[in-house]
Amino acid sequence: MEYSPQSEKCPLPYSPFKACTVPRPIGWLSTISLNGISNLAPFSQWQNLTFDPPMVMFAANQLSDGRRKDTVVNAEETGWFVWNMATYDLRNAVNISAMELSSDEDEFAHAGVTKAPCHFAPGSRVAESPAHFECKYLSTHRLPGNSNHGWVDVVYGEVKRIHVDDRMINEEGKLNIPKIKPLARLGYYDYTFVDKVFEMRIPGASEKAIDGLEGKS
Repeated sequence: MEYSPQSEKCPLPYSPFKACTVPRPIGWLSTISLNGISNLAPFSQWQNLTFDPPMVMFAANQLSDGRRKDTVVNAEETGWFVWNMATYDLRNAVNISAMELSSDEDEFAHAGVTKAPCHFAPGSRVAESPAHFECKYLSTHRLPGNSNHGWVDVVYGEVKRIHVDDRMINEEGKLNIPKIKPLARLGYYDYTFVDKVFEMRIPGASEKAIDGLEGKS
């Protein structure tokens, strides 16, 4: 099977595009509006960019009526957004927070999660989440789509504060990923979570490269 999505109809009943780029980490992002309303939403188009300094990005498609996502607007207007690690245990709250609600509704309350204060960011963190990044907004790059929903805002930020629950750090000083069980997005309505880890080191890599890949501080 093959086809050109710009000019040919997909021969399958469901597009394979999102199902091929898997698993995708989830950017469970909290922001606050200028009116003080807390927003919480998951984005599966989320990724680290670099580590020195640590920078991240997320991509948010517009709503079908052409409105931009509250997360994007809040990040631009306040200068901050917060990443909360989505886990298997928090899967229901993550799913609820994906609902399209009015901009004046507190989505922490709607998802049934607890607010924890941030160090720099004006909004809140999800207290039940095991790890968080407080991200200072840098810029937005808008890409046109073939429909209102196809337009996308690519938002960049620099991580200014990292929070990790001490109970999720193992004896080596590394995150205990099998214990955390991070949630990840697949295609369609499918998800998965990480509960197995294995290590591979690049043969012949320099000591500096190894330190960078391992994240030694």
